[in-house]
Amino acid sequence: MINIEKSSSLLNIAVMGEFTFDDFTQFENLALDMLKGGNRINLLFDLRAMIDYSVDVVWEEIRFFGRDHNHDFGKIAVITSDQWQTWQSWLSRLFVDSDIRVFKEYKEGKIWAES
Repeated sequence: MINIEKSSSLLNIAVMGEFTFDDFTQFENLALDMLKGGNRINLLFDLRAMIDYSVDVVWEEIRFFGRDHNHDFGKIAVITSDQWQTWQSWLSRLFVDSDIRVFKEYKEGKIWAES
């Protein structure tokens, strides 16, 4: 399950429990809507409460989405205290042309992503 908040230039995604195909679709639709303005947007992924993700369908969708939008995102802040190697690989492939940073503290990551 995910919770998403958006502002004019930041999409804030908190993953709780399992990250599913439906969750990714929700994120994708909101991101595409924000990108219609023609500007790059920043992302904040809060993964502290993530337990698992369904790889099968989500991975394929991420690959297609990333291929079409790899220059559309500016900063990507990832809030996590573990499993970073897995997510770093995933995010690096998805958002090739982005500044990706990992934070342990939510507030610090949000401040950076909003700047």
